[in-house]
Amino acid sequence: MGKIFVGRRKRAVARVRVEKGERNIIVNHTPIENFPKIAQLKILEPLLIAGNENFKISANVRGGGIMGQAEAIAQGIAKGLVSLEGEELKRKFLDYDRNLLIPDVRRTEPHKPSRSKKGPRRHKQRSKR
Repeated sequence: MGKIFVGRRKRAVARVRVEKGERNIIVNHTPIENFPKIAQLKILEPLLIAGNENFKISANVRGGGIMGQAEAIAQGIAKGLVSLEGEELKRKFLDYDRNLLIPDVRRTEPHKPSRSKKGPRRHKQRSKR
């Protein structure tokens, strides 16, 4: 049993277990090959940067859309690889994309009363004269 690493993006939260071993990536009990190609590339990004793909990875992800989930998984994988490989890999990740290790704290703004369908800041257009 390996340690569990958490990745977050928007509303998606991924719990990822990274262990050394033969390459095997499972997300929510499903092989990664069943995901859209663009999401697969996002999930595999940390492994490609590290240059070593021989890791057994299992992820459990909830919330958000497909790309938000993929980015959350990638962040969890990156954190796991840094704990296994060390500081040099951490610098590589930070140089490539800071969000692979550090969560993006931006969230959607809640809608306000009386204009909830239009968005949080939209007002009705009105004429001055």
